[in-house]
Amino acid sequence: MLVSLTVGKVDAGVAVLLTEDKRLIEFPSILLPPDITSGSIVDIDVSRNFKSEQIASQKFDSLQEEIYSTFGQATPAPPVLRCRNATQTSVVLEWDPVSIATAELRSLSLYRNGSKAGNIPRDKLSTKISGLQVDHEYTFHLVLRTSAGTFTSERLTVSTQKMTDLTGITITPGIMPQPLRDSLEETINKIGAKLIDTVRIDTTHFVCTEGRGQAWEKALEMNVPVVVPDWLKGCEREGRIVGVRGYYLNADPKLRQVSQMTINTAQNQSQTSLPSATQGESDRVQNLRAETPRIEHTPPTPEQTGKQREKERREEEERRSEPPTPPPKMEAFPDAPTEMEEDSEPEDEGQETHERVKTEEKEIDDDEGSEASEATEKADGDLAAGGAQDNGSAGDGEKGKKNDEEEGGFDEVSL
Repeated sequence: MLVSLTVGKVDAGVAVLLTEDKRLIEFPSILLPPDITSGSIVDIDVSRNFKSEQIASQKFDSLQEEIYSTFGQATPAPPVLRCRNATQTSVVLEWDPVSIATAELRSLSLYRNGSKAGNIPRDKLSTKISGLQVDHEYTFHLVLRTSAGTFTSERLTVSTQKMTDLTGITITPGIMPQPLRDSLEETINKIGAKLIDTVRIDTTHFVCTEGRGQAWEKALEMNVPVVVPDWLKGCEREGRIVGVRGYYLNADPKLRQVSQMTINTAQNQSQTSLPSATQGESDRVQNLRAETPRIEHTPPTPEQTGKQREKERREEEERRSEPPTPPPKMEAFPDAPTEMEEDSEPEDEGQETHERVKTEEKEIDDDEGSEASEATEKADGDLAAGGAQDNGSAGDGEKGKKNDEEEGGFDEVSL
């Protein structure tokens, strides 16, 4: 299409063109020939470029698809939470890398039993929660907050273990002799624990005999208990998890505590392992004791007892009635100094008192012997004359009665 236009005015940037029906058209002056002035007539050929339109349409459609696929299809995904390990007092949780697409991460929070436990850094994929109760159930979930919205993970229920459950123990071995390491692996397999080669967040104990090496240093940085292999042996022996206080690398073995159940078990084993000969010997001793006759001592007769008491009381009265022996006088040396007299008096008095006590003891022994013999003879005589006394005169009866009254009266005397 060819159009004739008259140039009305030419400026630096825009030229004013006039149509045949006197319409004004602003046209870029840079597109006009350089020798155009006011009043010049120019012919402009106008046509549609279909090829360029198609190319532009294709470019626009591809841009729209890219924008939709980038911002319209990929959205943040809820985090996936799982439990890596659980012990008596701690739980190790882990999750997959967080997918937030093109959104902006604002926070990642961990909740325990519906309460917020804390925010987690973006570069962390696991966390350890300590200080939990033994044999208790807990519920955990993650909350992801982004610029595209809030996303919550599924709730995870985890139970801490009992004291007798040793499957949660995760051991990282350090420097130790090879035979000891083999024994350690055997013990781990017996109790159902786990063995890993590196120190990780789920490592519960670091076992070694020498405190050196990179693994040992990392265990100290992560506050992992460093114990000797005897700790695992103690857990196997007790059938439960034991304290690590007495099993630290440089701890005193005296601090190790052994339960009463273990002591009783050891005693029972030692008692059951006794030879049968000891039991047979004890049975023979009991049989001999049963067959041996017993010697029974008859108590003394009332007459002998009363007479002996009477004699003892008389002797006691006689000893009390005797005046005390005066101390000897130092007449041989009247001019002796006073200090010598004071020093010698206690010695002389002690010797005399000792001799007097020995003499009195000897006399008492002699009197007791003679009195015992007299009492025996008198008892024999009384038994022999028992029949005669029954048929005797009334005077003898009164005399015996009088003697009995005297004895009874003597017993009533207060000393």
